[in-house]
Amino acid sequence: MRCYDKWASTDFNSQWCFENFVQVKSMKKARDIQEQLQSLCERVGIHHNTSITDDFEPVLKSITSGFFYNIAKLCQTGEYQTVKQPKTVYIHPSSVLLDEDKPPSWVVFFELAFTSKEFMRQVAPIEPGWLIEIAPHFYQESDVEDKKKKKTS
Repeated sequence: MRCYDKWASTDFNSQWCFENFVQVKSMKKARDIQEQLQSLCERVGIHHNTSITDDFEPVLKSITSGFFYNIAKLCQTGEYQTVKQPKTVYIHPSSVLLDEDKPPSWVVFFELAFTSKEFMRQVAPIEPGWLIEIAPHFYQESDVEDKKKKKTS
């Protein structure tokens, strides 16, 4: 969302995408979807600016509810491990999350792409507690508890 907002602030300039290593085609698709959603909101009488906020938690929870199976957590080695079918995965090099000073402890991802390693694409940070709330039929407390804290208790 931050990426889209920055692109929009340049009046949807293709050069900005090039300079920031973002695919113009993907951004245009995001803009088309945003315009479609805006049109649908207007059709049913919802003002499209109703829920503008810096609180992304509802959006991230929504994404997590659709992709609750695609969850990975950060290991002490700095690699990510998928939760239910343990496998080592990595954040894709094109992800803005690689620029974070501290990588997120838990992430949801859209897909895995296998090249030299298995990379997660379309990655977003989540809170592990959401998994119990969103998918109690799939996750238990033991899946999301912090093993380090458990050992020190």
